[in-house]
Amino acid sequence: MFVCGRILDTSGQPIPNAKIETWETDAEGFYDTQYADRQEPDCRGRLRSQEDGSYAFRGIVPVAYPIPGDGPVGELLKSLGRHNFRPAHLHMMIEAPGFETLVTALYPQGDKYLKSDAVFGVKTSLIVDLQDVTSDEEARAKGFSSAPFKLLKQDFVLVKQEEAKKVRAERAAKTMPDEPKVEGI
Repeated sequence: MFVCGRILDTSGQPIPNAKIETWETDAEGFYDTQYADRQEPDCRGRLRSQEDGSYAFRGIVPVAYPIPGDGPVGELLKSLGRHNFRPAHLHMMIEAPGFETLVTALYPQGDKYLKSDAVFGVKTSLIVDLQDVTSDEEARAKGFSSAPFKLLKQDFVLVKQEEAKKVRAERAAKTMPDEPKVEGI
């Protein structure tokens, strides 16, 4: 899978040198930290956006996987008649000085667990389309030996810290009831 896009601010301007961290399970549905014998990170990446805000990396097509079904979480899911599967997803964390950190996940369209995620993480805005690319020339240009491969194009918008602070204050003011007035005090 080839993942690419741009990191932008709320006015559509590129954010250069944003730190991007990404992680996902392997083709078997396990994170690298779940292997007792794993010494190095796997299915993880750290990169930075370019001057024009662009980024690109290769990964694997995410797969659905079960969360542990034993213990209290498993018992709770069983008592609710729910399964213990997460839909396929790719985690992204994006940081840039002066901006709020964005931590999110992208869920490929078509996964059978999208509407029943065991941890309720899926939101419609996070469901993405993976395009099929069949051109060997494009595959080689993206670092693959040959086609086919999946292409995920996704831009991310970061909010400046001062913008976020202002919005939070406005929302807090709307949700906080006025203090009751007590006569004589």
